[in-house]
Amino acid sequence: MVYVAVGAGGALGAVLRMVIGGWVQSGAVRPGAFPWGTFVVNLTGCLAIGLCVGLLQKRGLGESQVQAMVLVGLLGGYTTFSTFALETLGLIHQGSYGAALANGVGAPILGVVGVVLGDALSRWV
Repeated sequence: MVYVAVGAGGALGAVLRMVIGGWVQSGAVRPGAFPWGTFVVNLTGCLAIGLCVGLLQKRGLGESQVQAMVLVGLLGGYTTFSTFALETLGLIHQGSYGAALANGVGAPILGVVGVVLGDALSRWV
């Protein structure tokens, strides 16, 4: 049943990402070449996951199924950047500052490198 909850949350999150990101990018904030839609989705996703972790896990609100639906499904469908930021914060809280730095700096840089390599490989396939 938890998989169904995650799937439902993920579907809603993906739709929210498309609607909010598209709305922002279309000029609600500032039109142009900068990816404002993705930027706003990532930042609001980070705010939302921080709030939801605080409410659902730390305060014990919501059963594990609800937590999975919201944290993994809804916010995972909305943006995985929020999970990345939460995991980096977790490393900081554990005192694993080197790992937090490696994740916080390495993942975005290597992610862009991966996209560049994938794009280059697509020309040979």
